[in-house]
Amino acid sequence: MRPFLALARSHEQGIALPLCRTGNGFEALTNWYAFTWSDLRTSGAGDDAMLRELAADLARRTHRVVLSKLPDDGTLTRFAHAFRSAGWLVIVEPCDTNHVLAVGERSYEQYLASRPGHLRTTLKRKAKKVELAIADRFDPADWSAYEDIYADSWKPEEGDPDLLRAFAQGESEAGRYRFALARRYGQPIAAQFWTVDNGTAYIHKLAHRQGVDKLSPGTTLTAAMFERVIDTDGVNLVDFGTGDDPYKRDWMEDVRVRWRLICLGPGSPRNWPVLAKHVFRKLVRGASDG
Repeated sequence: MRPFLALARSHEQGIALPLCRTGNGFEALTNWYAFTWSDLRTSGAGDDAMLRELAADLARRTHRVVLSKLPDDGTLTRFAHAFRSAGWLVIVEPCDTNHVLAVGERSYEQYLASRPGHLRTTLKRKAKKVELAIADRFDPADWSAYEDIYADSWKPEEGDPDLLRAFAQGESEAGRYRFALARRYGQPIAAQFWTVDNGTAYIHKLAHRQGVDKLSPGTTLTAAMFERVIDTDGVNLVDFGTGDDPYKRDWMEDVRVRWRLICLGPGSPRNWPVLAKHVFRKLVRGASDG
């Protein structure tokens, strides 16, 4: 990875775009675990003139910029407008799914009553089959147990275990760390890593060993963590990260799209195949709608 930081300053204010160089232009500088990507800005940098200047300057440096994991909270609109205003051809497409729960004024008990019947039945039948422990401070032994569980789970190979561990330690030092472990006869069989920050609970990692599905340890752990963050931490939102896994629908109530901007310099022959493919798709879609 070759980082590239695009920075615009005006007096004491500034905007930075964390990017990386690739063999085909620039892309958003992100990692395996990031929920979203956006610019970094000082508190007073509300004017998007600097963002348009950055987009124009990038057009002199590369033929292509791809920005993924953009949330539709104004970020997507800001970037699309800035790059179009700077002369780029911009393609907007969905790239991921984000399941969330707006807690509102509900207690955990009220929230649980609204869950699907099969989930509540599972919790009643399986809740006492495992022993649970929730911690808000990083413990090396707990984390080693998580890594062992993950290695023995159905999950793909961990993207960057050293980065994840360092992130967990940093969140622990900041008071945002939440970790749950389920044991069966003293043996760790499931683990989850969450954080709580500014009224939002983020679900980062969850895994259970293969062969323990009949105990539903993941379901039991998730319920315990929901109870913790709702009744004790008092969060307003629970964010299940990216991915459209079916089980997330049992716990969450809303779905948000994460977007990708493909910004193409119209004068570069390297972009012509992409532009042609995009135009062809629009024609086919229009003919189908017609």
